[in-house]
Amino acid sequence: MKKWLKRLLWFLGFFFLFVVGVALIFSYALDEPLRAWFEKRINANLKGYRVQLADVDVNPFDLAIIFRGLTIVQEKHPEPPVAFFTTIEAGVHWRPILSARIVGDIDLDRPKLHLNLAQLREETASQVEVEERGWQEALESVYPLKINLLTVKGGELTYIDQDPRRPLRVSRIALTASNIRNIASPQHVYPSLFDFKATIFEKGKLRVDGKANFLAQPHPGMAAEVTVQNLPLDHFAPILERYHVSMESGRIDLAGEVEYAPKTRVAHLKKLHLQDLRADYIHTPAAEPKERKAARKTQAAVQEVSNNPQFQLRIADLQVRGEAGLINKATDPDYRVFLANIDLRMDNLSNHFSQGPAELKLNGDFMGSGPTTIRGTFRPEDKGPDFDLNLKIEETQLTDMNDLFRAYGNFDIEAGTFTLFSELQVRNEAIDGYVKPFFKNLNVYDRRQDAEKSLFRQMYEGLVEGVSDLLSRDPQDRVAARTDMSGKVENPRADTWQLVATLIQNAFFRAILPGFDQAISE
Repeated sequence: MKKWLKRLLWFLGFFFLFVVGVALIFSYALDEPLRAWFEKRINANLKGYRVQLADVDVNPFDLAIIFRGLTIVQEKHPEPPVAFFTTIEAGVHWRPILSARIVGDIDLDRPKLHLNLAQLREETASQVEVEERGWQEALESVYPLKINLLTVKGGELTYIDQDPRRPLRVSRIALTASNIRNIASPQHVYPSLFDFKATIFEKGKLRVDGKANFLAQPHPGMAAEVTVQNLPLDHFAPILERYHVSMESGRIDLAGEVEYAPKTRVAHLKKLHLQDLRADYIHTPAAEPKERKAARKTQAAVQEVSNNPQFQLRIADLQVRGEAGLINKATDPDYRVFLANIDLRMDNLSNHFSQGPAELKLNGDFMGSGPTTIRGTFRPEDKGPDFDLNLKIEETQLTDMNDLFRAYGNFDIEAGTFTLFSELQVRNEAIDGYVKPFFKNLNVYDRRQDAEKSLFRQMYEGLVEGVSDLLSRDPQDRVAARTDMSGKVENPRADTWQLVATLIQNAFFRAILPGFDQAISE
């Protein structure tokens, strides 16, 4: 090899090493200034939150940037941080540059998101609107390129409500999203394909597969297929306790299509199955003001979404199996009424009249001993509830209801059965129907059982049984009384399901204690 060629090669090699060395030294020298610059630029766009950035590494050869230890805190409640990213790696694709396009990839490794009740309440109560928080602007300020591919691996989301020992945790979060544009898209346009998977509460599986607009204002939008399998509901117990609901067990399976965007809410579920339910609503005197307030909010929310073109809900197949009850702690003694062995099926449940009526079929056992059937037809209306409802309860053991009798009638039942038939129709702001109960083989007073009771108590229970005898017109010792329920709906704008519950409750108490206690609240 000629000397001049050898010298040229040595020179080029030395020059290359020199350039690499200078680039490396230059990149290391820039790390701290870049870290401070990125941190300042992100915080300049955020309101109510701030970020802390531990380190920035710049690779001058492929223009990659690695953010390490990125922490996001809420200013009012900085502990614990709401998010922590171990590494965020952003790189540039060289091939598209030849076509005058600059795109890149972002990889998030093991991000951890954390939220507690105090932070959630602060977010809800904040006077700063979502679109003014600056999240999109913060992202665009530090990474203004179109993102060709976004990947998230090993993510984790934790929410702690009232009890830190019972966190809600979503783990094994994996996300792949492509074509995340850095320009605004029209409404209902979702340029990014994405696939999201996660494990919920160690047992449930969630998958969301569809399209999204991650930079939509004021929040990202998406249209996707959603599948949830084996989602355990007992983990929601700390949250439900605030709403006086005791949730012991239950699991959800669902599948369907959803669209969630700033101006659109659509959920078309092919199925929503709730299995192994065991839940009670607990009523207390202190809860009554909150219940009335919640009822008003629910009523307003239902009116807002009924036949609203921007909100569409349809459940083709709704099934519920399990046990549900009401515990009333506002009486002395308190009592529980419940429906066991529930098998509820509802088809075509919707908030839009154009979708047609929903059909309800429910079987169960009232108080665990009385076979119960409910059949109903519900029509979505914007002028108030519109439904037909048929209810039948057969041969319930009255001894299972003694707490109820003690609370409202101040007496005991020694034997007997209870049967009830009811037909109710609500239409055009009017109620038409009846409730007819039957008491069979009723036995209230038992001398052997009551030998230790006071004379006054024995006289009272004897009087109760005497009233039953006077009402009896049946050789089989049945007590029957019919309560008509006809007239105008007191609140024609009430929520359908609130009205159903109120009608059944009022009719039940009026019918089940005929003449036993005039002090029952109407």
